[in-house]
Amino acid sequence: MPSTTTPGNDFALAIHGGAGTILRSKMTPEREAAYHTGLRRALDAGRVVLADNGSALDAATAAVMALEDEPLFNAGRGAVYTSAGKQEMDAAVMDGRDRSAGAIAGICGPRNPILAARAVMEHSGHVLLIGESALEFCRQQGLAFEEATYFFTEQRWQALQETLAMRQSGAVDQDESRKHGTVGAVARDRHGNLAAATSTGGMTAKAPGRVGDSPMIGAGTWADNETCAVSATGHGEIFIRYAAAHEIASRMRYAGQTLDQASRAVVIDMLAPAGGSGGIIAVDRAGNVSLPFNCSGMYRGIVRQDGRLLTGIYDEPLVDFHKA
Repeated sequence: MPSTTTPGNDFALAIHGGAGTILRSKMTPEREAAYHTGLRRALDAGRVVLADNGSALDAATAAVMALEDEPLFNAGRGAVYTSAGKQEMDAAVMDGRDRSAGAIAGICGPRNPILAARAVMEHSGHVLLIGESALEFCRQQGLAFEEATYFFTEQRWQALQETLAMRQSGAVDQDESRKHGTVGAVARDRHGNLAAATSTGGMTAKAPGRVGDSPMIGAGTWADNETCAVSATGHGEIFIRYAAAHEIASRMRYAGQTLDQASRAVVIDMLAPAGGSGGIIAVDRAGNVSLPFNCSGMYRGIVRQDGRLLTGIYDEPLVDFHKA
């Protein structure tokens, strides 16, 4: 599957809206355009920050917030449902300057879960908070909350009903988009700093209380100025077991691999054989970007200092959809 690696001495931002895309046979031109539009909106949100000499952390946060606000993606407003018909969201941020990190898991209420994760990083002495205690912390921090109706989407609710029905009948669910939707962003700012942010609703019909790789530092989220920033999307249990994001950084640090070599080795050669369907986005300290995936597709995009918003869905080069 494709990856993109290009040198850069200025800022770079990459995003993903989840791996395991809608099958081409089921994708309408209107829906495809909507996905590209959502990705472009998120890219532009991060680009504005970086172009104004903002930090990688602020840019990654802004990009993920835009994806959380878009119901098409499985995070925030578009989060999927557990088998009990509830929404439980996870998110994490990491600052490559000093490896500061914050994460939340199993919450529903804060409009933007990524802001909850960042609040944990900046206003607590902890890295990960979960459940009701995390919600109380978010209230104390004054984060914006929404009612359950804000997070409801008919598409996600129907996906839950279909998945539960298939389980009852013994059918195997082949829809990758129901298994590992996530959103994320990685950035390098003009000062050479790196950051990563990841947010998800998890897997459709997951067991209540299940937590995937997204809020797990080193599995689904990682950032260190000496190597790279990574945000993952895929079969979370496998990504956790293989410490996927940290493995990429380790290969760069100890084996001298390039970002693209390390990313592809982990996604294609390590995770895929183990059943870890999915992909990652990564940026290194030189501004190189890599976007490998081992499944049918990955909603993804890149923007650099030239301002071109390049997006893609399937196994094909990224395009400036606005001009396509």
